[in-house]
Amino acid sequence: MATDIKDTAHAVEAAAVMGLLPARPRLLALGEPTHGEDTLLDLRNELFRQLVEQEGYRTIAIESDCMMGLVVDDYVTSGTGTLDEVMEHGFSHGWGTSAANRELVRWMRAYNDGRPASERLRFAGFDGPLEITAAASPRQALTALHGYLAARVDAELLSCTGETLDRLFGADDRWTNPAAMMDPTESVGQSAEARELRLLADDLVALLDTRTPHLLAASSRDGWDRARLYGRTATGLLRYHRWMADTSPARMTWLVSLRDQMMAHNLLALAERGPALVHAHNGHLQRAKSTMRMGGMPLEWWSAGALVSARLGAEYAFVATALGTIRHRGVDTPPPDTVEGLLYALPEDRCVIDAPRLATAVGDPLPAQRVSPWFGYSPLDPAHLAGIDGIVFVKDVAQS
Repeated sequence: MATDIKDTAHAVEAAAVMGLLPARPRLLALGEPTHGEDTLLDLRNELFRQLVEQEGYRTIAIESDCMMGLVVDDYVTSGTGTLDEVMEHGFSHGWGTSAANRELVRWMRAYNDGRPASERLRFAGFDGPLEITAAASPRQALTALHGYLAARVDAELLSCTGETLDRLFGADDRWTNPAAMMDPTESVGQSAEARELRLLADDLVALLDTRTPHLLAASSRDGWDRARLYGRTATGLLRYHRWMADTSPARMTWLVSLRDQMMAHNLLALAERGPALVHAHNGHLQRAKSTMRMGGMPLEWWSAGALVSARLGAEYAFVATALGTIRHRGVDTPPPDTVEGLLYALPEDRCVIDAPRLATAVGDPLPAQRVSPWFGYSPLDPAHLAGIDGIVFVKDVAQS
């Protein structure tokens, strides 16, 4: 058994990852089983550099607010702002404090300096403007879409004015009220104003679509792409807020589903632009159905990776990351009868594993599911091996 598994292991290099796949995927998804560890982000950064230099990848997309990510993209492509400003305003979830993320942005800017636009690297956040305890107001996205259209189409085609949007939105703290996550009655998502905004947003997105040839001629592909992002984000947030205000048992299933749907829509748009490395939690990128318990209720939904894979087929590839220890988090040597335990027995500190061959090697019955002593770490589910193209295994994660 150990010999069979060892035969599936390769050095952690872009060439080894690509060697597991039938062809270069349009979206290469690299998952991580926990957040906040720069060891894993440093590994991601090195793989991205190699993919850029060896495989022609030009975009990296991470699990961060898609609207804030525009700040990072402007900086790496054209030098807008300063690195400090970008790290403060260009990331959600606290990712801007990461030294590895800072190094990624610095390297991308240096790489792009002096290169023509067609060769520049691009950055994208692909998460919605959502945090665990709150969702953003749709104002920024919908106002930006309206402004883009108002500058380029006849006024009579617009379904509303900017003043109408401002009146309907009201104060932003009505939308960002953290109490709404636990108490649907605190949400404005099913108010008369929110319902009207959803209809107006739908009209504005339809106008963007129906005027595509004119808009591409009147602006640029990048400008049109951003307008599409504004539209996806505005309609996604309005839909999310609608379900935040719902009192039915389906509420939480809808909320987790809608977040991954917003992610999937952003990834599919990026796939149109060319090959991209996608980095996020394994759970957002897996092909298998996602499950969790929240407030004692079981939830099931399809992740962004599952939704994108259903659309792109072989042009989507998923490489999960598995870990041995994170001792500063209380994650010690894995039991030998788990997937992580089998990989921990290998001599390599880091390796890329052929997941389908590993699944064949472990046979039936499957290894046990590792139990995490820390809620922030998600071990690999052995039942999901068949839906993984490769595994990056890191034996020990040291404290940053």
